Order: sequence, then structure tokens, then C-alpha cells
Amino acid sequence: MAHLRLGVNIDHVATVRNARGGATPDPVRAAKLAEEAGADGITAHLREDRRHISDADIEALMDVLDRPLNFEMAATPEMQEIALRHKPHAVCIVPEKREERTTEGGLEVAREENSLAHFIAPLRDAGCRVSIFIAADPRQIDAAHRIGAQVIELHTGAYCDAHAEGRLEEREEELGKLRQMASYAHGLGLEVHAGHGLTYDTVQPVAAFPEVVELNIGHFLVGEAIFRGLTPAIAEMRRLMDAARGLTAAE
Repeated sequence: MAHLRLGVNIDHVATVRNARGGATPDPVRAAKLAEEAGADGITAHLREDRRHISDADIEALMDVLDRPLNFEMAATPEMQEIALRHKPHAVCIVPEKREERTTEGGLEVAREENSLAHFIAPLRDAGCRVSIFIAADPRQIDAAHRIGAQVIELHTGAYCDAHAEGRLEEREEELGKLRQMASYAHGLGLEVHAGHGLTYDTVQPVAAFPEVVELNIGHFLVGEAIFRGLTPAIAEMRRLMDAARGLTAAE
């Protein structure tokens, strides 16, 4: 099976920095370490309230990264302007609510199809690869396809939550939905990514889906970095992903 890309989300390095203020720990340094550790790309979510990643972080990342930047953002005029100014490799449109701790679900594309189509058109014209973060739901996948997104990212949170809480039947049900929708989206010609809540314990079943070409993982890796260091934490995730594909590190 083909190499599965790993995008490392550095948001929560910035969360730790912002808890105290100042310049450390530096998410840009974390991004460079992630590149060295085997990440195929870096993901950063610039939220409207700037609770973690800052505008200055995005500017610095665009200046120093050797690997592609996946810029996560809400569908707002402010974020569109920032994306058009920087022109990152990829733009992932995500739902965003001020009161949430983290992204709670997929984007409601079917209900906002017309406005989202107009929103992403300039991003595509600027050369950004547009991804839509959605639940494993055929309605949302169909809508993402119709509006011209090149990529969908399947929200794996429900599967990971069910695993963490020991709800094994529900875990298998959610995993089945993800498997079916990865195949369905691939059949429409969409590139399929997945992410949210993935850990060492949950990554391999998703990594084994042949249609999935990229996983985006952040919070768990930043947490593991406290105990084992960022480079070893990422290397272990890379090892597990490769093993799920039947690959060795050399491949």
C-alpha cells in the first residue's frame, strides 16, 4: 500500500505558550522538529479568537517550513483574506464556535452549499488545495464534491471517543462509517484525509483504509511529547501508521 502522509498539528504547543505568555514553547520550533521527525506536513488552525496559533506564527511558518502547511480556518472573510495573502499549500475549512474547547464536529456543507462554494472559489484560484472537514456522512461528502473541494477530511472524533470510553460496539460502528465514507468519497474523485482525536491505540484501523492518503494528528502528539519528547512521539506514530500499511520505515 502507498505511503500514508502524516500532518502534525502544532496548535497546542501554542496553547501551552499562551497559558503563561511569552515566547516559549515556540510552535515554529515544534514544526521544524516535526519535519525532522518524519512529518509530511504541518497543520495550524488560526482561530478567530487566536486562543493558540497567532498571526505571527502563520507568517513565521510560511517563511521557514520545508514541508507543506495545512492552514485550518473558519469560513469567514477575515480568514479568507489571510489565506489569500499567504497562499499556503492547503486550506482546510473547519466549523468554529467560540465556546468550544476543540472542533466538535464536521462542517455543515449541505446546508451552506452556495455560500461555501463562493467562499472557496478564490482560494482554489489562488492555488490553494481546498479541504473540507466533515463527518462521515454521504450528504456532506456529496455537497463537498459539488462545491469544488479537492479534499475531504473525515472527522474521526466519534470513533476515538467511543474507543476511549469503552463503548466497543459503537466504536466498531463508527469505524465502519469511516471506512464506507472513505471509499465513497474516493469513488467521487475526492482526496481523502482523516483526523481528530487519533492516538497510538486508535490510529492503525484508520491508517489501514487504502483510500486515506493523509492523517492529521496534533493534541495527542503534543501530550506525548511531555513524556517522551516530540521527535520520539512523532516517530512512534509514524511507525504505527507504516505498520498498518504493511510498510517498513525505509519504504
